[in-house]
Amino acid sequence: MTDGSNGTQAADRARLIAQCVQADWDLVVIGGGITGAGILLEAARRGLKVLLVEQRDFAWGTSSRSSKLVHGGLRYLKEGQLGLTRDSVRERQNLLREARGLVEPQSFAFADYKGRKPGRWLFQLGLAVYDRLAGTRGRHYHCAADFLMLTPHIATTDLQGGMCYVDAKTDDARLVLRVLQEARSLGAVAINYLAAKKLQREGDQPQGAVSGVLLQDAVAGQDVTVRAKIVINATGAWADVLRQQQGEKARLRPLRGSHLIIPAWRLPVAQAVSLMHPADGRPVFVFPWEGATLVGTTDVDHGHGMQHEAAITPAEVAYLMTALHYQFPALQLTTGDVVTTYAGVRPVINTGKSDPSKEGRDHAVWMESGLLTVTGGKLTTFRLIALDALQHIAGLFPSHTFSAADASLWPPSEPLPYQRGLHTQQAQRLLGHYGNRAKDVLAIAQPGELDAISGTETLWVALRWAARTEAVVHLEDLLLRRTRLGLLLRGGGAESLPRIRAICQPELGWTDVQWEAEQAAYLALWRKNYGVPESLHV
Repeated sequence: MTDGSNGTQAADRARLIAQCVQADWDLVVIGGGITGAGILLEAARRGLKVLLVEQRDFAWGTSSRSSKLVHGGLRYLKEGQLGLTRDSVRERQNLLREARGLVEPQSFAFADYKGRKPGRWLFQLGLAVYDRLAGTRGRHYHCAADFLMLTPHIATTDLQGGMCYVDAKTDDARLVLRVLQEARSLGAVAINYLAAKKLQREGDQPQGAVSGVLLQDAVAGQDVTVRAKIVINATGAWADVLRQQQGEKARLRPLRGSHLIIPAWRLPVAQAVSLMHPADGRPVFVFPWEGATLVGTTDVDHGHGMQHEAAITPAEVAYLMTALHYQFPALQLTTGDVVTTYAGVRPVINTGKSDPSKEGRDHAVWMESGLLTVTGGKLTTFRLIALDALQHIAGLFPSHTFSAADASLWPPSEPLPYQRGLHTQQAQRLLGHYGNRAKDVLAIAQPGELDAISGTETLWVALRWAARTEAVVHLEDLLLRRTRLGLLLRGGGAESLPRIRAICQPELGWTDVQWEAEQAAYLALWRKNYGVPESLHV
């Protein structure tokens, strides 16, 4: 990420790639999601010379399309995955402490209805174990009258009360960008739109040790080769693509999780509401996120191939709407209330279970044919996953240690100077999102750009900062990942595009023709992959 106009960024990008070709890297990490970003940071903070490349945009895949939850996963506890739950709740607590303003606590409410599973005592037992693993106490049972005050609009028939507990939420794409920012501050290099085309081996022998990667630059349209002691495949749900190029058999079961975003005024929830779907008993969450209400998730086999961007299906929309009608009958929600949809593909290890929801969610690390693959796992435990990967190659770097007992994820940020019109919550959000660069974000704000964009918690200045410094190549990068306006605003933010253009086009250095082409491509992508499926339009 560089300062200056897009023209300057393009020149800086070309110089950076040229420098990468000349360098001898300790590690090359393929994949710009949370796993790759975590490896980059943990390697850089230990003094390794490390490069990350991403074939599309940073957080383009699963890491911008998760359920946005930083949680231990009560369902994993139910399935006996005690170790995963323990690690998750402890990392959740670490992130709540170290990433305030980016990872925030969220209270969850689970209604207790007569005859519905799990009952009060079983659920409370699970929550007690949950709290014990985390070293906190966040659970509480409320009588029916009190619970309805916490969760208005829910179904009241046979309601006996309800349980509340605490987990956390985040902006997943921004978490990736923050981790990348911290890694760069330690000397690491990360470049988007630079795809791994082919692994290079010593002596150009099929069984030779991996010595580098042939990369294809989607921006300049040229191939370059970089050298490295070890290459790590951190491409998540796409990990089998690179593995199979080496003759390995597929080991993943890509599972799609789809979501709805509904305006907060139409589905108002202060507490997150957790429920078991009436059709199959799977958990569904409804919670406030970035000024809107998020509903998710499905868990189905993704049979559409990994070469195409995931999108929700009409059946998944119906599934989530059924859950809403079941839990919030009085609101009479329809698909016309849905602002946006999105779908992500989870990298789940295939064990052959008939029910996709029964597949484990732990991560795996494999060394095959000289390629280290890291896949699976949860957003919450990304740092532990990174450390596990690095421990597998520790023998190559005997002077370095890769212990999980190290200090905090990143150093604490300096408080922001007083800024008129910027309230405390916004200041904390800026610190969480940008760390010690938050003061630089404030410094470039023009009049009115410290106001929040209507219907969101995003400040206008976030657009200017992203366009100027955060390696935006396409308009979708700006609206779907640097900010989340494409998810939060109806029509992908089409009505706001004139003001967005006025702010960002000069920063990006795009011509009118370029902007209009990018805008047309973005809106077409939004309609295809983020809107309600055309067959359901009302």
